[in-house]
Amino acid sequence: MTRASLDKRPKDVAAMFDGVAEKYDLTNDVLSLGQTRLWRRAVAQALGVRPGERVLDLGAGTGTSSLPFAAAGGSVVPCDFSLGMLAQGKKRHPELPLTAADATRLPFADGVFDAAAISFALRNVHDPDAALREMRRVVRPGGRLVVCEFSHPTMKPLRTVYTEYLMRALPPVATAVSSNPDAYVYLAESIRAWPDQRALAARIKTAGWASVAWRNLTGGIVALHRGTKPAA
Repeated sequence: MTRASLDKRPKDVAAMFDGVAEKYDLTNDVLSLGQTRLWRRAVAQALGVRPGERVLDLGAGTGTSSLPFAAAGGSVVPCDFSLGMLAQGKKRHPELPLTAADATRLPFADGVFDAAAISFALRNVHDPDAALREMRRVVRPGGRLVVCEFSHPTMKPLRTVYTEYLMRALPPVATAVSSNPDAYVYLAESIRAWPDQRALAARIKTAGWASVAWRNLTGGIVALHRGTKPAA
């Protein structure tokens, strides 16, 4: 994030997400025009979970993002720092082992997961680089990472329309469907301030991941970054 966006960050981001937890999944579906479901499927395909693999789903919120990993036969551990999100998730998905955790200090031993994913949450961590390093620590050598995050549209006309939507259309839509529309003003600003595809790839490499690559979704509105923990 830029310094400006950090200055605007709410003092308690976890409390902000607690406040939007009840309608969070519905609001995301509305604001993304239904694209969130397609993006979740793309994450599951990119991670390629096999039956029996242990998967860390960081920033899992209510656990909705974890369902495709479980459906593939993975043993998924959904983690989030918002207790409100986890409480909603426990009501909806009692079968999931939802876990409260700080992304920068994960409560897991080294190398216990086969793969890790974080979707639309890395930019909300106060130290994204520390979170990337922590995911590397808890994944085994040769294990996989997928980061799904809002990014920068690759075509100028789409980029212009998208920016206008974020700053003008998103707040009134959020007011209609969310319990805390002010939170979505912050989220829109955090999306605009987030690094582009190439810059995020560089940060993932710096955190120690290898074979880093990305693929654009929806014209670059979202990007999937992949990496592998070196075997040595």
